[in-house]
Amino acid sequence: MSKVIVVGAGTNGVTSAIELKKRGHQVTLVDPGPLPHPLAASTDISKAVRAAYGPDEDYTALAERCIELWRKWNSEFGVELYHETGVLFVCQHPMRPGDFEYESCRVLEKQGHRLERFDSFTFHERFPAFAPARFQDGFFDPDAGYVESGRVVATLVEHAKSIGVELRERAKFVALNENDDRVHGVVLDNRHRINGDAVVIAAGAWTPYVLPFTKKFLQATGHPVFHLKPDKPELFLPERFPFFGADISTTGYYGFPLNQGVVKIANHGPGREMSPDSAERVVTAEDENALREFLRSTIPALAEAAIVYTRVCMYCDTNDGDFWIAADPQRSNLVISTGDCGHGFKFAPVLGEITADAVEGKANPFLQKFRWRPEIKSGEAKEAARFAPN
Repeated sequence: MSKVIVVGAGTNGVTSAIELKKRGHQVTLVDPGPLPHPLAASTDISKAVRAAYGPDEDYTALAERCIELWRKWNSEFGVELYHETGVLFVCQHPMRPGDFEYESCRVLEKQGHRLERFDSFTFHERFPAFAPARFQDGFFDPDAGYVESGRVVATLVEHAKSIGVELRERAKFVALNENDDRVHGVVLDNRHRINGDAVVIAAGAWTPYVLPFTKKFLQATGHPVFHLKPDKPELFLPERFPFFGADISTTGYYGFPLNQGVVKIANHGPGREMSPDSAERVVTAEDENALREFLRSTIPALAEAAIVYTRVCMYCDTNDGDFWIAADPQRSNLVISTGDCGHGFKFAPVLGEITADAVEGKANPFLQKFRWRPEIKSGEAKEAARFAPN
């Protein structure tokens, strides 16, 4: 048994702590709190769960496994954290090879998903909140939905404590305790040191700031999120308005059905580089104007809806859009588990397993994809759904 210190109690951190504890390690989980951390990407009321990943069969297979595990977690924890509303991906023009929607459809059908296709008339009849004749093509995949992200983190933190993970809440990581290219533990803001045999940094968008050497290959970006209160809530119930992506690789916009009285619309786009603690971490008038323009053309029933809450969701971006879960080749005993790139929460049920394998040096097919790779330059690849301007 070894002692492992996990820094960050968001999705990557808490699942890693749980998995490492199950494998017999002594685990200390460090987070400044409160939990769920209000500024972390892993909070808010909802995160997407989908297996549609364009042509990337690796992510599709991993997401399919996660969907089964989300169902299992609902049963094990006795609470409906995962809501299987299905996912709707639509586009203005007929799908064609190379498009995110076309390639997703091709891979999902190959995997046996029960996809539903529709023409513009049947689409509007079934999903009346969307503008008539706006979308010409797309598909509905019933094996998808969303999770209540803040509740998930809270549930996992309590589970971690129940199985013996030591939680150091209100403890802020300051630096690695290292010498001779070897990490011996962490230093906290009260100058207290915690020694351990291995350290996992799962600090999300804070990673390039708490570990400045990672700025060469990690970047924190902020993305606008809106909660709107619809005048006609009946239009936004899950059966009429499921989790959706609307020309997402072109516009970046996606959204969720009515949940806690609001409809959440967000943008999966290029974002703005910033620190998670930056004073600039606010939704701008430009962000709201772009949202209103999108809604007027796409979901007119929300075009004038009151915005009751906004936040800037932070991504930890890698240069190629893949996770970064790997041991540092220059610092023995250090593993970094981050790089959500805005599509990470759905993978919560497997992130701990992948990270624990990195800590233990075990083989895992995804550790090659998520390897230490500073040689990759920005823009060489990206997650297929993500909007990137020309």
